[in-house]
Amino acid sequence: MKVLVLDTIHGGAVLAEALLRNGHDVDALDVYRGGTLTPEEVCNREYDLVTAPVHLDPDYPLMQTNTLISHHEMTARLCDGIDIPLIEITGKRGKTTTAFALSHVLGGNGIVHSSRGTFSGNKLLFRKSITPASLLFAVTAAEKEQAPWIVAEESLGVAGCGTLGILTSTEDYRIATGKRSALDAKLTSLGRCSRVLVPGGIPLRDGWFCVDDLVQITGDTVRYEGGSFNNSLVRIDVYRDAIKTAAAAALLLGKDPAVLASFEAVEGRMQYLTIDDVPVLDNANSGVNAQNAVEAAEYLRSITDKDVYLVIGQEHHAVCEGFSEGDIASAVQKIQPAEAFRVGNDFSFETAKRQALFAAKTHNACVLLAVKTWR
Repeated sequence: MKVLVLDTIHGGAVLAEALLRNGHDVDALDVYRGGTLTPEEVCNREYDLVTAPVHLDPDYPLMQTNTLISHHEMTARLCDGIDIPLIEITGKRGKTTTAFALSHVLGGNGIVHSSRGTFSGNKLLFRKSITPASLLFAVTAAEKEQAPWIVAEESLGVAGCGTLGILTSTEDYRIATGKRSALDAKLTSLGRCSRVLVPGGIPLRDGWFCVDDLVQITGDTVRYEGGSFNNSLVRIDVYRDAIKTAAAAALLLGKDPAVLASFEAVEGRMQYLTIDDVPVLDNANSGVNAQNAVEAAEYLRSITDKDVYLVIGQEHHAVCEGFSEGDIASAVQKIQPAEAFRVGNDFSFETAKRQALFAAKTHNACVLLAVKTWR
């Protein structure tokens, strides 16, 4: 089969290599930077199949074909034949925390593919992006490690080849040069799954389940048909939603959600620790925004009753959705820290963290890390 892969940056190169290994005739075009193959050359060739990411401009000339499928769909074709449970997770926020909460339920040395890295149990195997094509690496890792299951984060939708598809949040934003809804793209991809778990507010279809119909939370108690458990992390929004979703997923997978009573904070996701006797709340991750930075400060103050030294900003433009100057300023204004150390303009993350820890130790205070970064 003659295949054209558009966008080699966001997983396209991985798909092209996999297609070549499977014996297909493949052209791969870098639509952003250009290369040895040009759009003009491609226009004069015929293809049996064209694949492109959902975020590519739908008016891009080479997208005007009835043989077009998304990178998500191509990934599903290449992953055909997975014989262990595969849970695919997408959404604007909460993917990583939900992935690790669900892995806690499943137990054993399964594969967790996330924006923090790809793990077998507690062992870090490698770090890849969460573009759909990276699912191929997770599947290969599962085969090598003889893993009993895979839990995978995926951006802008799911491949749709797994046991269960999960949407973690309903927030929407524009993609494809503003011409498409990110939420619509995610829901379309989830429509290819046999079973789907979604938050409240999403219309249900056959085989779709709502988290709120399966699990309820009051205070520290998580209740579901047949049982309950307690975990103080559910006081925090990001953990409440993730633990609730993981508990609902556990029910659909025939597992006992009560295991989540012992689930602990994930590194960089509202993780409370001490460094050189200084209380620190580590909320430095790719999903940081003004809202969860303010929430983190409130939580830190509630458990320490100390002044807060704030490390905030964005590291190296290392994430797709930025942390704007306006949002940073808004967070600082609402948090009212003893002092704010800005990452990106004034300091590197490590320098800002070191200075904040020194100041907090000097003044018997605490530190909040609210930096948008890959961990």
